Amino acid sequence: MKTTGNTVFISGGSAGIGLAIAKKLNAEGNKIIINGRNEERLQNALEQLDNAVGIQGDLSLEADRIRIAAELKENYPDVNIIINNAGAAFGYLLNETLNAHQKAAIEMNTNYFSVIHFTELLLPHLLQKKEAAVINVSSIAVFRSHKFLPTYSATKAALHSYTVALRNTYEEEKNIRIYEVYPPLVNTEFSAEIGGANGIPPAEVADELILALEKDQFDVPVGDSKQFFKLA
Repeated sequence: MKTTGNTVFISGGSAGIGLAIAKKLNAEGNKIIINGRNEERLQNALEQLDNAVGIQGDLSLEADRIRIAAELKENYPDVNIIINNAGAAFGYLLNETLNAHQKAAIEMNTNYFSVIHFTELLLPHLLQKKEAAVINVSSIAVFRSHKFLPTYSATKAALHSYTVALRNTYEEEKNIRIYEVYPPLVNTEFSAEIGGANGIPPAEVADELILALEKDQFDVPVGDSKQFFKLA
């Protein structure tokens, strides 16, 4: 797939992996639209990008998903790539909490149900494009659960299963490609409470994604995630 001249929407694009991808694609000559829940953080991110656009909103909320999808189609009709990057995670131990189901519900809504709905809202638009892509950011947790992220891992495994089904559904549609990115531990604010300082820089995730787009490599393992693909 071409890596320049696209119009790209990135959820959770105001920090961390999302912002790193935005910077990389921006430098490659793409029009960038980033989303974030916090307006101040969103504006700070826009200052680091060239001619990018910000859309504030919380994609875990159905009303915001509908509003943002409608705004993209109406105001930015050239959008041909969506990157579902926004996520939620709770670090805890199952034997030290009485509300694991509540944490899991939040994670599952943000990491799985919201992605399905938002993608569904934009797929008819994307299918009209000469070249389009859906890029889902999952995790190394797809392959390796961790006791400190007991329910987050399950949500990413669900996202992986959905992504494979989506790819298989549209495999005969030559104008749309479905990618999945598998970051390991990444040094971001998002992962700070689970030792993110020991992780790879988010720019490494962005670099691997660009290489994968160039090669039409639909699975994009990054860092330690690559060991699981060697075993497959």
